[in-house]
Amino acid sequence: MTRFTQAELEAARDRLVPDVVAAGLQVLFCGINPGLMTAATGHHFARPGNRFWPVLHRSGFTPRLMKPAEQQELPAYGLGITNVVARATARADELTPREYVEGGRLLSAKVTRLRPTWLAVVGVTAYRAAFGDRGAQVGPQERTIGDTRVWVLPNPSGLNAHWTAATMAEEFGRLREAARS
Repeated sequence: MTRFTQAELEAARDRLVPDVVAAGLQVLFCGINPGLMTAATGHHFARPGNRFWPVLHRSGFTPRLMKPAEQQELPAYGLGITNVVARATARADELTPREYVEGGRLLSAKVTRLRPTWLAVVGVTAYRAAFGDRGAQVGPQERTIGDTRVWVLPNPSGLNAHWTAATMAEEFGRLREAARS
């Protein structure tokens, strides 16, 4: 992986990270917002220690462990990636409540246009903030966006110590099974 100086990472704050999407995906994964490493590389979940890619494989969504730089292969598996908020930050707590609400509105429009079978928001706190659902828990939600069902997954950040890679893979696997049926 390329090493970046702190100055290079800070400069990445202004870069937009393109979505990895296509119409009719099986699952559209939705991160909170790009971290600085993601913004610097242009690859989702790029920070070393983020467990998204290992958990995606361990849960059976991908046949092999993919690297962030291989993200463009996801649509071939019926998968995609977007974010609630487009602005890159060092930490998600730098986002404002207004950004989450606006992000939820824009995400709903994107989902309506792309029509994935499932929207999988990785981070229950982000989901609650974006959609005003304070009682939401990890798992399938009652909410739909058009015909798209919604599932909230645990945040794969290495900072989320409440979930191990194994327990995260179980929850991702529950979604994979639901998406198959």
